[in-house]
Amino acid sequence: MARDHVALHLRGSRVDPPTERVADVAHAHGALCLIDAYQSVGQIPVDVQDAGVDALVAGGLKWLLGGPGIAFLYVREAVSRRLEPRISGWFGQREQFAFDPRDLTFHDDARRFELGTPSLAAVYAQLGGLEYIEEIGVPAIREATAALTDDLIERLRAAGFKPKIAADARQRSAIVMIPMPDPAAAVRHLAAGSVIADSRPGHVRFSPFFYNVQDDNVRATERLAAQPAY
Repeated sequence: MARDHVALHLRGSRVDPPTERVADVAHAHGALCLIDAYQSVGQIPVDVQDAGVDALVAGGLKWLLGGPGIAFLYVREAVSRRLEPRISGWFGQREQFAFDPRDLTFHDDARRFELGTPSLAAVYAQLGGLEYIEEIGVPAIREATAALTDDLIERLRAAGFKPKIAADARQRSAIVMIPMPDPAAAVRHLAAGSVIADSRPGHVRFSPFFYNVQDDNVRATERLAAQPAY
């Protein structure tokens, strides 16, 4: 890890140590703090002001109901003024339509980090997803998803599985990892029963969200328990 920055991947409602403590330590040593909140934004309330971070990145593919090709960047105002991008983009140029190859003047705010023309089709899909997120509200989404996640964990344990999750429910995200000998085969078996999950090395991954119901947890657990021996 370079001495001039600290990067942290944020997966749960809080991390150990909490984000604000990481930011404090980074700042005490003259470093900037960048948070990768891709797996948090949209399912867990994230407040960049309270966290005190210098930059935070997220994307639409996961919990923001968007798709690939969309990324979000927050940069603290005081930081954005003194940092210049290493890769310049057309949208980062303050005089975007001057078309003067001899002059590159960045925006005074975080827009200076924008690159080229975005994928407009992906943008429109993402805007639709954000409308749902904003209408429901992330705190309400967090409450519903946490209840579904806890219910799924209880059902999996009752069926004999040993999900890998944080011991403290407050530190859990809506990602439940189940150790399996052949995750890819298990995911195919689930899909054949209309249960959509994903595989990671040694694990099947369930990710319940606010649009799921407890019956989905029942079906997923039963289908996983009924898979053939591999």
